[in-house]
Amino acid sequence: MSLSQYIDLSQPSLVLSAVTIAFNPLFWNNHPDILSHAGHLEYNNHFLTKLFSGNKYNGCYFLAVTIFSLGIIRDHLYNDALKHQPYFAPVHQQYLAYGLFATGNVLVLSSMWALGITGTYLGDYFGILMDAPVTGFPFNITSAPMYWGSTMSFLAVALYHGKPAGLLLTAEVFICYKIACLWEEYVSKLLFMYLCILFLLVLYANYRLCRPFTEEIYSKRDRERSAAKKAGKAA
Repeated sequence: MSLSQYIDLSQPSLVLSAVTIAFNPLFWNNHPDILSHAGHLEYNNHFLTKLFSGNKYNGCYFLAVTIFSLGIIRDHLYNDALKHQPYFAPVHQQYLAYGLFATGNVLVLSSMWALGITGTYLGDYFGILMDAPVTGFPFNITSAPMYWGSTMSFLAVALYHGKPAGLLLTAEVFICYKIACLWEEYVSKLLFMYLCILFLLVLYANYRLCRPFTEEIYSKRDRERSAAKKAGKAA
């Protein structure tokens, strides 16, 4: 049996789906030195806030619609790709698909409910911060419920239609989200490191600014003592 019996790699729809799956996380979550993503551009230049006459909420809502629309396009292209792929009976697991789809959507929707629109769609890049970190459901189960919920939904669709190509694309979704999670953790650690370095630089600058003044005080005292001794000898 050849691979083409399970996955037709010659289908353009499969390639297009794979590209959109990889593109979406790059659009909103990537290394700024590689590709300046939307949130990074807003944080540094406030281009969306400026576009909406200084209203950061409208800018964030616009970005939310953009990211949500990209997700709809990605999901549509994924479903379209599976239509042109071979069917394999052992992969066709409808009841498991129902459970995965339900669980995945609960994770995604409950996390959106907990975070709100601005919390979900990069509101922190606009300066819209939450009062406190969300620690309740579903964040008490996993730190990335949207990522894993979305991955479960992709897997559910693949199992529902019995398409091995869907398993391949789901693996891509998992890898992309896993990299995104690692990158977010890396950014948090990097930010902490930068803050520590900045703190040390401020301390050093303080030291450099204060030390000459302190030395000047003692130098002035020594000069005054020396002048007093000379005056005493002269008398």
